[in-house]
Amino acid sequence: MARAATTADVFNAVAEPRRREILDLLMQGERPVNEIVAQLELGQPQVSKHLKVLREVGLVDARDLGRMRVYRVNGRGLKPIHDWVSNYERTWSERFDALDVVLEELKEKEARDDES
Repeated sequence: MARAATTADVFNAVAEPRRREILDLLMQGERPVNEIVAQLELGQPQVSKHLKVLREVGLVDARDLGRMRVYRVNGRGLKPIHDWVSNYERTWSERFDALDVVLEELKEKEARDDES
């Protein structure tokens, strides 16, 4: 079975742990490549390659600042991931509500047992 191209979509892009680390770092604020290299202790070619993928799928934007290029997270690029995860949030919310009902019943039973 052939693997999907890495740059096909945001899900493939964030499947790589180093790219998620880069996104986490950029969530703290925009940074030039050399700062990302230093923070993550990776080689510059490796970081540049990951940034290229992240830019191609729209998760990262870049702008020139003097002689440097600085990168920042593009929040709109994360929307497909947010939308997908939100589908599962409903399921978890329903399960937590059901758990709350069970816990409340246990508390009431325990209170009744203490009274008798």
